[in-house]
Amino acid sequence: MASPSRADWLIPASLIALAFIPVVAGTHRLVMLAGDGPITPENTRFFAAPLPVVLHIVSVAIYCLVGAFQFHPGFRRRSPAWHRRAGWVLVGAGLGSGLTGIWMAMTYAIVPADSALLHAFRLFFGVAMVVSIVLAVVAIRQRNLVGHQAWMGRAYAIGQGAGTQAVTQGFMFVLFGPPDELRLALMMGGAWVLNLAVAEWLLRRRPAPARQAAVA
Repeated sequence: MASPSRADWLIPASLIALAFIPVVAGTHRLVMLAGDGPITPENTRFFAAPLPVVLHIVSVAIYCLVGAFQFHPGFRRRSPAWHRRAGWVLVGAGLGSGLTGIWMAMTYAIVPADSALLHAFRLFFGVAMVVSIVLAVVAIRQRNLVGHQAWMGRAYAIGQGAGTQAVTQGFMFVLFGPPDELRLALMMGGAWVLNLAVAEWLLRRRPAPARQAAVA
């Protein structure tokens, strides 16, 4: 059986692993943008207006990687100051992730690999992420620690959507081949829903006093 210290690392390590594929893919996209190519029908919009996608990639990488350590119980107990400082970094990175996602969904053209439904999902979950972070900040300003943790957990679940999408799309591609526009949109939207469902399940598994208490 794993020791408590090792067990504490299971969740952050799993979250970092989940973020690995989108972080690597985002880094590759940044290298392509810096190197002027190759340009394809799917990425020409990024070359035409690179700012939102560059800000989005950087924000998401910071949010997913730094955010994983907030789920390490030892860090919260032994270094609450680090937890608070990292939390404010995550608020900025999370808002950057959500707002740039909204920006891209509203301004980038719909290419053959995408669809209007997929853009609608991106817009919806971008707004949901921003709202969740704002509610988390309001909660901590009111010293409602339980509410703060719940809303930050929901926002993080949305932010990790790309990692879950990479995993689920990989399995679906192996089983059923390349998806059409509708199936791709439903798979990507389903990954966000799955992450939120897991987050809500974990929140409800907390002991009843922890769910109900607020820090005065």
